[in-house]
Amino acid sequence: MKKYIPIALFYASNLAVTTPAISQDTTEAKEEKPKVILSGYMDTYILHAFNNPLSGTLMGNPAVYGGAPAGRAFDRLTDQFSLGLVQTKFTYSDKKSEMVIDLTFGPNAELGNFGNTRSTTLWTSPNTFESQMIGTSASIKQAYFTYKATDKLSFTVGQFGTHIGYEVIDAPINYHYSLSNLFNNGPFYHIGMKANYMLTDHITLMAGLVNNWDNLFANNSQKTVVSQVYVNPVKRFNIYINYIGGYGNDTYLSTVATSTGHAYLNDYTRQLFDLVTGYQVTTQFYVGLNAAYGFYHFKAIGADEKSIIGQYGSTKPAWGGVALYTNYAMNDVVGIGVRYEYFNDENHVRYIGIINRSLTITAPITLADGHLIVKPEFRMDAASNTKAGELKYYEDKNGNGTNGQQTFGAAFIYKY
Repeated sequence: MKKYIPIALFYASNLAVTTPAISQDTTEAKEEKPKVILSGYMDTYILHAFNNPLSGTLMGNPAVYGGAPAGRAFDRLTDQFSLGLVQTKFTYSDKKSEMVIDLTFGPNAELGNFGNTRSTTLWTSPNTFESQMIGTSASIKQAYFTYKATDKLSFTVGQFGTHIGYEVIDAPINYHYSLSNLFNNGPFYHIGMKANYMLTDHITLMAGLVNNWDNLFANNSQKTVVSQVYVNPVKRFNIYINYIGGYGNDTYLSTVATSTGHAYLNDYTRQLFDLVTGYQVTTQFYVGLNAAYGFYHFKAIGADEKSIIGQYGSTKPAWGGVALYTNYAMNDVVGIGVRYEYFNDENHVRYIGIINRSLTITAPITLADGHLIVKPEFRMDAASNTKAGELKYYEDKNGNGTNGQQTFGAAFIYKY
């Protein structure tokens, strides 16, 4: 029976050398003959927002936060057919190595390469020549190789998708088409190197150094640390404990610092702890959980420290949330899944600056021997911010603020 197992699929697609759950089986590992695999997908969506936002987007009320809200990650347009992402992925592998070249095009490819922009307006590096080096790199979602030193130890170098979070950019892998705020406010990709070690049959460790979060070039004086502990205590139960942290390397706050002249925003550390777990209860029923907690530590003193407390309420402002997933495969063709998410960014150190609660119901229909997936979806969002007073984050038909947003639509995904 065909069924969705989001956690396994996540790591099978995105971190193909990180955990035993997604390593090649013993028979494949012993093959001497190299393998080349071509895969990919394209997706299109259409949806309607019942609050009929005047802007025609789901990004939120343009009157809040200087006109820069960030309500949705990718599915941003209403009442029109919209192209999402077009992917072509090449994988070469043999007994001792693997190379992945993952190329993407379209609106979501640009959005997914957040921080890797062709525009120089957001570029904060003193090395201005680097802005001329971006070019077609926005088409590269992943480009890395892995050297398998032993059966248990491997090394990966290049640009790779983040290990943080439950969801991924790839629409065929996620059960829901719209993405969570935990995804939208976390890192998308990294450039660096990592090592993976299979400690036992049930435990795998990963550690590495990367430039930063979502940026083609390093804009900080120190590298960012990434790590993961994977535990498979019993069959069909997976646990991933993830971490990322480093010094002064947030593209969002660096941009704020440049525009406001607040030098203290470039002198801080940031930590994020992330838990992903899932259990395939039966062949048809699955439950999953994603929880994250992140915080900053600003190092300014005196007047700058008072300014920080005045702006963020603390020298260590935090953000985080939790999302619960469950889905049921009715048969080989139709399933139904529910996601409930609570996300808190009241301190506005990430991108939405609110507490947002959302409920998403998706009923994927799988056709054409698994190549075509149609995802009808209904989503309800409700926003509040007690620290900012009566903040109406979403937008109504007159362009005014409103506290909620409901959408219904469908995504059409073809994979090969």
